[in-house]
Amino acid sequence: MSATSAPAEDLIVIGKIVSVHGVRGDVKVYSFTDPIDNLLEYPRWTLRRGDEVKQVELVKGRVQGNILVASLQGLTDREVARTYADFEICIARSELPDLAGEEYYWYQLQGLVVINQLGHVLGRVDHLLETGANDVLVVKPFDGSLDDRERLLPYTDPCVLKIDLDAGEMHVEWDADF
Repeated sequence: MSATSAPAEDLIVIGKIVSVHGVRGDVKVYSFTDPIDNLLEYPRWTLRRGDEVKQVELVKGRVQGNILVASLQGLTDREVARTYADFEICIARSELPDLAGEEYYWYQLQGLVVINQLGHVLGRVDHLLETGANDVLVVKPFDGSLDDRERLLPYTDPCVLKIDLDAGEMHVEWDADF
């Protein structure tokens, strides 16, 4: 296991090791991918916890309920595996598959300036939430925003009118009732 060669800003978090599993050094993993087993498509992981970074290779993995159980190369001791808890699982953004048409990864939306149909700046996309009905944009104000309100906007076609990654903007249909 060695340090990663990918720059830190190029890494995207796709999961997290949450605990040890069994006696052979396997780990329980919470996946941020959809479906959850897509995480197993990436054989090399960069593990990150604070300033600590490790490069590991996935030997095998399986779905167990709503988590994954993973075997990592060279990790065969339960007590050593326990020290891997709370490491984020990262991959280089370049490893993500290209998306078709007007689809975006969440990380691409974070930081976009949100502008309503009247040209008012509502804030920046801070992060997204997954709900049963649709994803939700959490828009936080900054200097130059319309006001100091945090807004939750549905990430749906009726609300999101246009996304311009090059300009760093998202245009939305918004009124005072949102």
